[in-house]
Amino acid sequence: MVIHVVESGDTLWALANRFGVTVQQIVAANGLSDANTLVIGQALVIPIPQYHTVKQGETVWKIAKQYGTTPEAIAQANQLANVNSIQIGQRLLLPATLRPSKEVNAYLINLGSTGQTMIKQVGNDLTYLSPFSYEVRSDGSLKALNDQQVLEIARSKNDTPLMTITNIGTSGFNSGVAHAVFNDAAVQEVLINNIVNTLSAKGYKGLNIDFEYVPSEDREQYNRFLQRIVDLLHPLGYSVSSALAPKLSSAQKGLLYEAHDYAIHGRLLDFVVLMTYEWGWAGGPPMAISPLNMVKRVVDYAVTVMPRGKIMIGIALYARDWTLPYVKGGPYARTFSPEYAIKLAARHQATIHYDQLSQSPFFSYTDEQGRKHEVWFEDARSIQAKFNLVKDYNLRGVSYWVLPTTFAQVWHVQEDSFNVVKL
Repeated sequence: MVIHVVESGDTLWALANRFGVTVQQIVAANGLSDANTLVIGQALVIPIPQYHTVKQGETVWKIAKQYGTTPEAIAQANQLANVNSIQIGQRLLLPATLRPSKEVNAYLINLGSTGQTMIKQVGNDLTYLSPFSYEVRSDGSLKALNDQQVLEIARSKNDTPLMTITNIGTSGFNSGVAHAVFNDAAVQEVLINNIVNTLSAKGYKGLNIDFEYVPSEDREQYNRFLQRIVDLLHPLGYSVSSALAPKLSSAQKGLLYEAHDYAIHGRLLDFVVLMTYEWGWAGGPPMAISPLNMVKRVVDYAVTVMPRGKIMIGIALYARDWTLPYVKGGPYARTFSPEYAIKLAARHQATIHYDQLSQSPFFSYTDEQGRKHEVWFEDARSIQAKFNLVKDYNLRGVSYWVLPTTFAQVWHVQEDSFNVVKL
């Protein structure tokens, strides 16, 4: 795989001819709905062939640059005594990239037919599937989840299912539910019994705890709850993991952060998911949703207090469209798929730009009512940058929020970067 950024004058036919693939292969790899419409600045995944046939004027250096490899690697793969002595029409074997093995989790919200189809299509690229979610009530009961069919499909793909519990109430994450669970012994006992029964009845292999906006005064009670869960579930053969707010230090203030004790979670649990996204949240000003510079700062802190082999970074698989000027408390930004973002840019003839600091694409446009918009999204380049971070830091893997209905590029980039661990 190579990533090509569209320039003025590019066509799919010309790109297919240049890289020795078909137009249909490029269309499929990028989920393109219109093969005749490309956007300047758009990132395209090109599924490269195994061999390259030398054309007039080509050098090993030029070929290596085209496919993202080195002249030395091509020379070694083809046993070339002299890299300057290649002939027109000669077939060169393109060197395979050595890929590390990493774990991949995906949260799935749509458990109906759409979600079931998604698992059938991409289940081979996952280690874990986490249907979202079993909502905890203040009495320790769990809101029922119709997850049986997606679990059956996941098992057919050898995906390890994780039972995800949350303190989500009718209006989002509920601090009161978390407080009741951590401080009322009777409520906690009911919840733990419900967790064990559900794990067994549904065939889950582990528990993922996503408790957010936990009161800061409940930090130690949360830690004790984790110890109790681990002591109970580990002997039964279940893994235990958690989702953590993206902290930059142990002293970070705020309801989202203070009760999430990185050091304790890293010591007790099998792994953690760092929720490294939502800097560009729907109710805030326009910016990159998951800026690499901020993701890196979170990881830089995390590796000082927990093992690298227990850290999975969260990757957002969506786009946001803000109407300008941004007004605090005003209408929320629209959220949609990265592929729809490309369609929107094409419709308004916008040029896609790439911010080097955040490693994120964005564009602006004016709608039919004359209102200006700013769109930030993820593409093959931004996903690749985060995968490179995982490899550079030797982390456990990645976790997608959330499994998208359409984003073909991500699976090609992942397959080019990692071998997925199957348990």
